[in-house]
Amino acid sequence: MHIRWDEGAAATPHGQLVFFAEFLATTGVFERWVSSCPLEYRSGNAPDKRDVLGTLMLGLLAGHRRYAHITALRGDAVAAQALGMNKVVSEDALRRALERIDEAASTAWMRPALMHSVRQALDKPWVLDIDATIKPLYGRQEGAELGYNPAKPGRPSHVLHTFWVGNLRLVLDVQVNSGKQHTSVHAKAALGRLLDELGDKRPALVRGDSGYGNEGILLELESREQPYLLRLRQTANVQRLVAQQFARQDWSRADNQGCQMAEDWLQLHGWSKKRRVVIVRQRLRGGIARERRVDGKQLQLDLAGPSVLEGERLWEYAVMVTNVKYPLEAIGQLYRDRADCENGFDELKNQWGLSGFTTQDINRCQTTARACALVYNWWSWYCRTANPSARMEAITSRPLLLAAVGTVANHAGQTTLYLTPLHGKASMLKPLIANIRAALQHVKDTAEQFKVIDRWAVLLRYVSEKIAPTLGTFRPPDALPATG
Repeated sequence: MHIRWDEGAAATPHGQLVFFAEFLATTGVFERWVSSCPLEYRSGNAPDKRDVLGTLMLGLLAGHRRYAHITALRGDAVAAQALGMNKVVSEDALRRALERIDEAASTAWMRPALMHSVRQALDKPWVLDIDATIKPLYGRQEGAELGYNPAKPGRPSHVLHTFWVGNLRLVLDVQVNSGKQHTSVHAKAALGRLLDELGDKRPALVRGDSGYGNEGILLELESREQPYLLRLRQTANVQRLVAQQFARQDWSRADNQGCQMAEDWLQLHGWSKKRRVVIVRQRLRGGIARERRVDGKQLQLDLAGPSVLEGERLWEYAVMVTNVKYPLEAIGQLYRDRADCENGFDELKNQWGLSGFTTQDINRCQTTARACALVYNWWSWYCRTANPSARMEAITSRPLLLAAVGTVANHAGQTTLYLTPLHGKASMLKPLIANIRAALQHVKDTAEQFKVIDRWAVLLRYVSEKIAPTLGTFRPPDALPATG
């Protein structure tokens, strides 16, 4: 092989970005996001805010986690042209630009954009999942404090309180707090504000883990008559309740996961009233191991064999508090469905830049976290448009729907982009792109009939109808009969 450098050729490793750019342009969401950005410059030499936000979006789509990674995109003029940008700005220009947006302006800009990316798809019953995610830090950033950090104890961190559309795997909002503000009390105000903004599109159920089963969150939900299902911490009073319930003979029949359920009413210390609680238990039938350290150093694993398990029953249990009048048998499955939500959190942290793009001030961390959630929502809708029958995570969808060698050729005033996909399933691309073009054509046809219309809302309704048969949307179980 003879090697020659061709540094002036117009080429890109993300050739299929042109289809995503058309998706954004037809629906108008990127233009709307750019035009509402509060970024302002006075210097004539300053970059255009479209270049700044386009660079940030390109970095997020490429899977970057640090501002320094933006340098890898600087020579990609083809991607910049596809998004209508003049150029890809430098990492320093991006950092300085985001620094010019204060906290209030950033919130007023990003939160409506996130809500707009999801709202029109919330006509059918859905579940709001809430969770706190730890973002470890390695410097002296604002808010880098020692708090709850199970993965890296002793490491300063930020906490990201995330509000999630469970069945669609979309983000409604992300709130960045200091490491010590990991408890639900710091998410209570944001939760109440979000429920008020949703109005008639409020969730059929709010679901959360044991960090949210406390009086403050419960009162916030009950004051709005919002149904909820929250797990309780295993405090002494909760354990006492479990001990009393295990002697009962009226446990429900085991469901398909082997779980049995019983219910009671409980008023914990600090609660203003009694509330309905559901105890879910599942028998452990083997494969049990206990890990411990001998003399504080050597790790030892004790395996419980059949002889140990024959004479005793081992149970795993959980206690949930709820105000819904669903049948007892439905409660356990409703909470187990939250496991899919955890997959979404993992995708945002490890496949996107939600826990990256860290700066000295927490305000820019907040802005980029919400920007990451917004681009994630756009890309999720794009993948759903391409493949309505199944959801695609970034680790598989970006190599398939974004990566392709693109070479530009100009002739007679016409620009042609030649794409060379390198993916092993390249034969799937044309049908997927055809699905995207069909959806965009539907948006264009509808926009021609109605001059004043939200094109993004038209797309969401179109895609929602396509994915409804395979989505497995939340169906509220039949309510319990009223008792006299």
